[in-house]
Amino acid sequence: MERATLIHLGSVLSFRKGGHTLLPCGSCIDLDQQLETSRREGCYDAFEDTVGVSPALREVFDQVLTVGPTACTVLIQGETGTGKEPIARTIHKESERRTRPFVKVNCAAIPADLLESELFGHERGAFTGAVIQRIGRFEAADGGTLFLDEIGDMPLGLQAKLLRVLQEQEFERLGSSRTHRVDVRVVAATNRDLVAMVAEKEFRMDLYYRLNVFPISLPPLRLRLDDIPLLVAHFVQKFAQQMSKQISKIPMRAMETLVRYPWPGNIRELRNLIERAVILTRGDVLQVPSLPTVTPIQTESVTLASADRHHILKVLEESNWVMGGSSGAAARLGIKRTTLIAKMKKLGISRVVARSRFAVC
Repeated sequence: MERATLIHLGSVLSFRKGGHTLLPCGSCIDLDQQLETSRREGCYDAFEDTVGVSPALREVFDQVLTVGPTACTVLIQGETGTGKEPIARTIHKESERRTRPFVKVNCAAIPADLLESELFGHERGAFTGAVIQRIGRFEAADGGTLFLDEIGDMPLGLQAKLLRVLQEQEFERLGSSRTHRVDVRVVAATNRDLVAMVAEKEFRMDLYYRLNVFPISLPPLRLRLDDIPLLVAHFVQKFAQQMSKQISKIPMRAMETLVRYPWPGNIRELRNLIERAVILTRGDVLQVPSLPTVTPIQTESVTLASADRHHILKVLEESNWVMGGSSGAAARLGIKRTTLIAKMKKLGISRVVARSRFAVC
């Protein structure tokens, strides 16, 4: 494989502010040193696997750092695999509760008839099989943060009890009339459309508004194209270290393929692919396995967002990326130039992303 067809993974981590990726030519850069430089320069922070420099993700980072030190309830919304749990953990770490427990409950993974006991605990003999007293997740999280993942899957009958805890910070264990008081911050997450669920009476309106104090919307990976090279390098380093391998390069064509792929499984799918690639790699050049050729059917909301992005890109290309003036893209779209810029930022649109993104070394 010719050297000219390879991207050194350290080089893809050199970013210039404004979302433009720089791929410096010349000799390879040490990956560990480059990652450390990126951390010092603020390219990414301690957000676990939520790594990136795109405007959409930077906005999320700003929201997390703003709400973290407060005590208010947070609702994280995003598609499956966008990294909702790492964001919840970071909110906890940024709060004054960081030394207290961070407790997670997946509302979709626990049977409906057991979820109440899981949340609030039970007394001995409260139901068949309750042979001992057991505290629930709310008590376990006292003084800390309770992360309610997949809150949209919580049974409707249990939502009223959750609302009471959120409002009063008190509850009773199953099989007991004694009221327990707790001091718990709740961070909830969902990949479902709670507004539509409220309209269909599948989710309580009062609970929705109680949870939606500070909403954070995580963008899907296909709207964070600037972040894919950085994520690839991050995961390569992570898994290469775990497997005692030295991998510092990736084929140009492979990186371009990764950027073009729509990533229906988002960061989780990319993470799994890179782990598999590191396992398969022998030598210092990452061997990327084939990607699926059939893209899973997207939801209506995703299709709408993708259509909006495609239409704006098409108009920008037709106007040669001139946004202002009577013949500019903003006028063709029937919106103000400032509105167009805001939409481009939200959808992760830039000229660099739309056209050739990588320079051959």
